[in-house]
Amino acid sequence: MNSTMNDHVSYDYVIIGSGAGGGPLAGNLARAGQKVLLLEAGGVYEGYNYQVPAFHPLANEDVHLRWDYFVRHYADDEQQRRDRKFTPERNGVLYPRSGTLGGCTAHNAMITIYPHNSDWDEIVRLTGDLSWSSDKMREYFERLERCSYVRAPLLRSRSRFLAGLLRAIPRLSPLLGNPGRHGFHGWLTTNLADPTLVVKDRELLKVIVAAAEATLTETLGRPLTPLESLEGYFDPNDWQVQLRNSQGLWLTPIATHVGKRTGTREYLRRVQKAFPDDLTIKTNALATKILFREDNTAVGVEYLEGKHLYRADPNADQNTHVPAVKRVLVKKEVILSAGAFNTPQLLKLSGIGPREELAHFGIETRVHLPGVGENLQDRYEVGVVYEMKADFPLLRDLTFKAPIPGQKPDPGFIAWQAGKGVYATNGVVVGISKKSSQDKDVPDLYIFGLPSSFQGYFPGFSKELETARNYFTWAVLKAHTRNSAGRVTLRSADPRDVPDINFHYFHEGNDETSEDLQAVVNGVEFVRGMMQHAHNVVQKEIIPGEDIKTQEALRQFVRDQAWGHHASCTCKMGPQEDSMAVVDSKFRVYGTRNLRVVDASVFPRIPGFFIASAIYMISEKASDVILMEALDKRMSANGREEKSRERVLPRHR
Repeated sequence: MNSTMNDHVSYDYVIIGSGAGGGPLAGNLARAGQKVLLLEAGGVYEGYNYQVPAFHPLANEDVHLRWDYFVRHYADDEQQRRDRKFTPERNGVLYPRSGTLGGCTAHNAMITIYPHNSDWDEIVRLTGDLSWSSDKMREYFERLERCSYVRAPLLRSRSRFLAGLLRAIPRLSPLLGNPGRHGFHGWLTTNLADPTLVVKDRELLKVIVAAAEATLTETLGRPLTPLESLEGYFDPNDWQVQLRNSQGLWLTPIATHVGKRTGTREYLRRVQKAFPDDLTIKTNALATKILFREDNTAVGVEYLEGKHLYRADPNADQNTHVPAVKRVLVKKEVILSAGAFNTPQLLKLSGIGPREELAHFGIETRVHLPGVGENLQDRYEVGVVYEMKADFPLLRDLTFKAPIPGQKPDPGFIAWQAGKGVYATNGVVVGISKKSSQDKDVPDLYIFGLPSSFQGYFPGFSKELETARNYFTWAVLKAHTRNSAGRVTLRSADPRDVPDINFHYFHEGNDETSEDLQAVVNGVEFVRGMMQHAHNVVQKEIIPGEDIKTQEALRQFVRDQAWGHHASCTCKMGPQEDSMAVVDSKFRVYGTRNLRVVDASVFPRIPGFFIASAIYMISEKASDVILMEALDKRMSANGREEKSRERVLPRHR
């Protein structure tokens, strides 16, 4: 390949990836006056599949937005083929990713649920870094959130002093009238679906009432009191819920603003408009290698500029032209935020990873880090699907499609244009958090209901969701999974190739007690018991099916049909003495200087129920860490004693 070096172009920071990790980080650094280049391998497309919350399944399969990964759940081919979602010609199961500005925040279901406090406190235990404590991490959530569904009387008062104090010192929130510790001035707007939509649909309401009766009886032993309802019991993000590790029935917060999807893309655009000289966004730019000096100091990035270059792009086969390699230099740091699949891939292509794997592909090892690409984790999820006796009136006359030019929009689209109605939601009508067994410290199951048939991801899955009118699905999501045996390995040394990804589910993994498997089975059984209260509106159970009755039959169903969509932990954070750790508690890659990772891959264990909020929070934290270290370096350059934190971190032996 030909190469061009842009020696005259340099930035303080180059960030690779514009998703939940890299997007907020780029915006925050630019707002602080740093010169930032953000490289995004995908393009920018903003059709209705992006904008309309209820169209998120269509966004997953939109040719303008999607990257198709086909992953293995098992190495055992016989077991893998038992999955109805398996695509033989691709030798795997569809794992949708989004190749566009905003990354996977451009196609996700927008669910914004705070992770568990124990997720952060475990990082403190592993690293000894007290700045990761749950109380301190809550401040980052308050900083990024703009909550639209909880009243904030103090912030709306005439006291500019008190409002400013609360913004500046979030930990004072409980003392100043914000016991729920929500944020009201951040970049991410959160909302709840209009609960009156369910009330208008008698069939749907009967299902929800059944869920409420079963859930509240089991988790509380009694019905809710009016006072508990007023205190925000239905808000899973309330700080008191976190302190109590509460189980129960919840409305599900989502990231929307005036009925439209909102996320990192919108934040980046606001920052770029306000600080055009400080934030440069380059789309259709596929990073291929990190550039280093001999002492392992990152000094820049090589990338290819062009559309449809990465082979996960469904249009990649149409692009036979390989552009010249471009290089961009960096004054301060390179930051990887390419996600749990592509961050380890790029590290390995740059010579950072397991020595044997790199040698196999003819890549010279710069830093032997055996943990790169290891420790891959995910949720387990299955759908329990019911055929109802009648269509849901709420869905009547809805096409779940954008209007064709020249044709009249359906009633749902007209309502959405006014920021209301079904299309302004993500389809989730209620959520339940519960412990799969009473010995759990925190709830590890999130069971959410949607009036549709959802059985996981496979080519064409969104079409089935469009046409379902008399189906209801309870999705059983198992969090805090024990299995950490998944791997991301190189397929070749070609940066355009998708890596090999194998999660090694259940018995192939390292959950020797099968705790994960039993937890999902317990969740399915809970749903079945719950739906007995709705027998007057249910025709029959479709999935798993009424013929699957025994515990062993249910276990086999879960082994065969489970899926996930929150890949993480492939560049895990840990102490220096952990040979499998890739980054330290300040996101710095071991054995290098001026190189960090800020995305889902850094978690040592998968956090919470839905991972987006946790990634947003670490992005906010990384912003503070990076800016503080930049200040320290500037002070050192002015003659002050250099801090010990600036040393080159030793390589693993």
